[in-house]
Formats: sequence, C-alpha cells, structure tokens
Amino acid sequence: MRDLFLLAILPFLLYAMTKRPFIGLGLWIWTALFFPNGWVYGMASNIRYNLLFTGVTVLCYMAQKHKPKLHLGGLGAMVLLFFLWTTASTAMTLASPEVSWDIWSRFAKVMMLFLFVLLIVEKKLHIEFILWCVVLSVGFYGNLEALKFIASGGGHKIAGMHGHVLGDRNELSLAFVMTLPICYYLLGEYRNRSRVVAVALLGTMCLLVTAVVGTQSRGGFIALTGFGAYLFLKTDRKIPILLLVSVLALGLSYFVSDEWMSRMDTIESVDGDASFMGRVVAWKLSFILAVQNPFFGGGFKSLEYFPVWAELSRDFFSYEWFYTGDALPHTDVGRAAHSIYFQVLGDQGFAGLAIYLTFLGGAFLKAGRIARDVKSEGCLKWVGSLATMLQLSLFTFALGGAALSLAYFELVFAIIALLIVLESRVLRAVRSQQHVDESSATTEAVTRRTAETAATS
Repeated sequence: MRDLFLLAILPFLLYAMTKRPFIGLGLWIWTALFFPNGWVYGMASNIRYNLLFTGVTVLCYMAQKHKPKLHLGGLGAMVLLFFLWTTASTAMTLASPEVSWDIWSRFAKVMMLFLFVLLIVEKKLHIEFILWCVVLSVGFYGNLEALKFIASGGGHKIAGMHGHVLGDRNELSLAFVMTLPICYYLLGEYRNRSRVVAVALLGTMCLLVTAVVGTQSRGGFIALTGFGAYLFLKTDRKIPILLLVSVLALGLSYFVSDEWMSRMDTIESVDGDASFMGRVVAWKLSFILAVQNPFFGGGFKSLEYFPVWAELSRDFFSYEWFYTGDALPHTDVGRAAHSIYFQVLGDQGFAGLAIYLTFLGGAFLKAGRIARDVKSEGCLKWVGSLATMLQLSLFTFALGGAALSLAYFELVFAIIALLIVLESRVLRAVRSQQHVDESSATTEAVTRRTAETAATS
C-alpha cells in the first residue's frame, strides 16, 4: 500500500517541483531526513528519491528566468571555506582513499543543499515549507516510534533505520531534540490560524520528547534538558511550559525502565562508565592525530581506519594529562570519535576545527542578533521567533553533539543557510515592503489633506 501511494503521488510532486523550485528543495531535505526507501518495497524501493528530487530541483532552478542573487556573506564564505578544507584533507587522507572520498562526496551533497537554500529561498512561505518538511520527516518518525514505545509499555527500543544517516539511536535522538524548536516556532505561527494544526504540533512535541526517552540515549537526554532550560529562559509562556513539562514527566515515569534509570545515573559518574571512558579514549587519539597532522588532520574516517588507530595508540601514554581512567585503546578495531568537536579535530586538524567552530558560533550569534534587531518591530515578530528557535536548534546540536559523531549533519547546514537568507533576503524584503506601505500611506494622507484644503478654500 505504501508503495502504491508513493508511486501514485510521485508525478504530482514532480509537477509541483517544476512550477515551484522551493517545493523541490523542501522534498530534497525531506528525503534526506526521512529515508523513504526504507519504508517501501518492490519497484518503489528501486527509485533513488533523494537523487531524483535533487536533480529536478537543480534543473528547475536553472530554468528560472529571474534568479535571486546569491548572498554568502562572511558566514556563508566560512562554510564554503570549510568545504574546501575538507577537500584538501581528503586529498591527503591517512585513511582508505575510497572511504574518505565516499564521505567527501556525501558532504559535497550537503554543501549543494546549503547553496541551493541560499539560491532558492526568498520568503516566509519558502522557509515554513522547509520547516514543515523537517517536521514531516524527523517528527513523523519520532511520533511513530514514540507511539510504539507507549503501546509496548516502555519496552520498545527506538533506533534509526539501517543504512540511514540517522541510523544510530544516539544521533536519531539528537535529531528529535533539534526538531522540537522547529515545532515550537510553527506552533506559535499556527496557534491562531488552525486549532487542529496547533494541537497536532503540540502532540508532536510531546511524542518527540517521549521518543528521546525511548532511545535511551544519554546524549539525547542531556540535549533535551538543555533545550528545556533554554526554552524556559527565552519564552514568555513560562507557566504553561512548566505545567506541560510536569505532566510529561509524570506520564513518562510510568514507562521508563530500571535499565533507563541506571543509564541516566551514569551521567553523574562518568569515571565508572566504561562506555563513556571508551569515548574519551577516542577523543584522546583524535587529539594525538591532530597534533601529528595539525593543519589538515587525517581526513574523513581516518580515526576509524585501524592502521591509523594502531599507530596513534603507540603515543597514547605520551599525553598523561589527557585523563582516560583505566580505559585503553582497542587492539583490534578503530572507533569513531563520538564527538563533533573531536571528529572535526581528527578529520580536519586544528585549523579545520577553528573554521568549523567559527561558522557554528557565527550562526548562533547571527540568530541572536536577528532576534534582537526585530524585537521592537511588531510586524516582524515571526522573524524574531524563528531566529530564536533556529538558535535553540543549533544550541541543542552543539550540546548533544559533544558526544556524537554527527559533525556533517544536513539539518545543521540547512539551518545555517536559513539564517543567512533570513537576514540578507527575507528581512530586507519585509522591511522594504513595510517602507513602501508607509510611504504610500503618507502620500495618501497628504493628498487627502490637500483635497480637503482645496475644497474648503
């Protein structure tokens, strides 16, 4: 049935994309995060939907007569510089060239998505369509898995689909948390437009929180806690938020198991957690890799390449100040860095990490600046709300990603691109239109007063 449904609507989706390239852009992101091939079988599973939607979007954009000008700014330039840096590090990789270039090609697709967000998105409608595509991908999967978790009485273990970018439960959990601020922004926009949509979004947020708990991910739980604290500080609806959190906590207390409680308890005692200390070992080896290759690092997946891992292990005791407890490097297999920061440090070196942190921190500061700039302008309230929620999404990524190898995640770069567009194109267009409207109103008022004066005289 799913196969027939998807094949039936596919021609209509393609037609809509040819008329409105932003629809193709949204579906491009949707297929990247939803992984439709994992949901269908037979003939429908043989279609590469992400490649198809990407190709159609690019062709439709190229066919447009009036194309918006590309505005990178300093932030966009830093992102592209980082991509060039990864190209150089891949050319000199210490890992298997086939593996490194395969990861580079995937990251090149992420950069392509980043550029086309900058090229295509022009207005609020475009931004909200992309945000809805995120909710209908990550949010939909989170809701479905959360319902299974509830129906099983907390016994269902939530994990991602095999072969998907979010196949690991920890990375999936962080994606759930990153989607929560997007849902919150849309909830604020649709609260007075459609009660049905507003209730659906509120339910989606509750189920996403449930899904985070169901993954049993400590990193996801830390990110969720950070999200709640940050949202409480930023929102004007503190009492409703506290009530909702209390109800959720009470409801979820009936579904969490002793296993979940014991896993969360290890957050306070990391020294005795073998799993966490194993990650610290990977962090230390990533640091050693960067020390030995400070400029370009080892290239993508270099730490996981066992010959590199084994060679780095020889210098493991040369940096005794980098505490790892009793944990030692594996002697038979390499491991991932399990941290976006150490992942980039090992892959791209100290210089590459500096570029990465610059554009990640720059995007966070840009979001805050946008929110402050429009605070006094009532008609731009939605811009401030969106900037704040995108900032919150980046914050949860930076917090939860400290223990995950998810540095090159599509959603992060799409959010950064949306912030650039929001400031350089959307905000300017709205203010320009506002200025035109005010000028027209002033002209009409002067004309009316002139006519009244002439009639009186």
